[in-house]
Amino acid sequence: MKIAFLQIAPGGTLEENLEKGLRYCRQAAELGADIALFPEMWSNGYRIDDRPLEEWSAEAIPLESEFTGAFQALAGELGMAVGVTLLERYENGPRNTLVLFDRFGRRKLVYAKVHTCDFSVERYLTPGEDFETVTLDTAQGEVKVGAMICYDREFPESARILMLKGAELILIPNACPMEINRLSQLRARAFENMLAVATCNYPESVPDCNGGSSLFDGVAYLPDMAGSRDTCILQAEGREGLYMGELDLEQLRRYRENEVHGNAYRHPRKYGLLTDTRIEEPFLRADYRE
Repeated sequence: MKIAFLQIAPGGTLEENLEKGLRYCRQAAELGADIALFPEMWSNGYRIDDRPLEEWSAEAIPLESEFTGAFQALAGELGMAVGVTLLERYENGPRNTLVLFDRFGRRKLVYAKVHTCDFSVERYLTPGEDFETVTLDTAQGEVKVGAMICYDREFPESARILMLKGAELILIPNACPMEINRLSQLRARAFENMLAVATCNYPESVPDCNGGSSLFDGVAYLPDMAGSRDTCILQAEGREGLYMGELDLEQLRRYRENEVHGNAYRHPRKYGLLTDTRIEEPFLRADYRE
C-alpha cells in the first residue's frame, strides 16, 4: 500500500490551497498512491498563531463546502483515498479537522483533534469527542484506519484506543518541528500498538515546521532476522515535496497475529487510575480541561 505525504507549503488563501492541493493529489495518483495525506489544517495553512482570533476564525469553512467537495470528487476520479484537513466551521467554535474520502469519493471519516493545544491559541478551538476507526477500501484491499492530529500523538491513550478499535494504520496530519523526541513518540506509538503510523508535516519553509514526514510500520521483529529491525519506512527531508512510503500490510498482519504487544497481554482492570478525573497532582495546570 502506497501512502503519499503531501509535505507542501500553503498559500495565502483558501483558493490557492485548494488549487495546490488538487494538483499534488493528481501527482500522487500518477505515482500510484493509494492514500494521499495532507499536513494539519491545510485549508488555511495552520495560520492561527500570529493573527487575531477574529481574523483566523472567520476562515473556518463548513464540512460540506466547495473545498472539501472538490477533494471528494477528485478522490473518486483518481481512485485514490484522500485525507484532507481544514479549519472546520462548527456550532461551538472552529474545529481542527481531518476528512478522509475513499477511492470511490465516499466520506469515510471525520476526525476533530481531541487534544487541542490549550496552552496556546488552540484553546479557542472546539476539541473532538472521540477516536474512531473505519474500514477503508483501497486498490490494495481493505485497511482499518484511524486518525490523530499533531498534539494527539503525545498522549499514549490516543493510539491505544485506536488499536483497541482495530486500527492497522493511523493517519496523522501535523504542524510543528519533528525533532528526535516527537519522532520517538511516533515510533513508540507504532511499536507498542503493533500498527503503522503515517505523519505528514509542513516543510521547513513554513514557520515552526521542518518537514520530516514519516512512516513507521510497527514491525519490530521478523522470523528470519536476529534482533530487532528499524520500523521507520520513511523519514522525509525538510524541503517541500511529495514523498512516498510503502506499507506491507500482509507483513504487519502476520506480525500482529504472533507478537506480544498491542492487546496481547494487557491488564485493563488495573488501569482505572487513567480515567479517574478526580485526581489532582501539583503539576496539573489550573486551566486543565477534561
